[in-house]
Amino acid sequence: MTDWTETELSALRRAYASGTTRVSYDGKSVDYGTAEDLLARIRTIERAIAGVSRPLPVAGLAGFSRGDR
Repeated sequence: MTDWTETELSALRRAYASGTTRVSYDGKSVDYGTAEDLLARIRTIERAIAGVSRPLPVAGLAGFSRGDR
């Protein structure tokens, strides 16, 4: 898996907001075919970063007893 950076994500967001599909960051340039391709990449990176930076939720099961059965 590639380690994405906030710099890359910021560059992708700026490109999407400006309506272009060419993104440049850290001396690299990437041409995305469509705005949808660019948005898909943004969402992929956001999910990856969110998964790393947030702990997993803890799920539990509550139980109870009336005591008379």
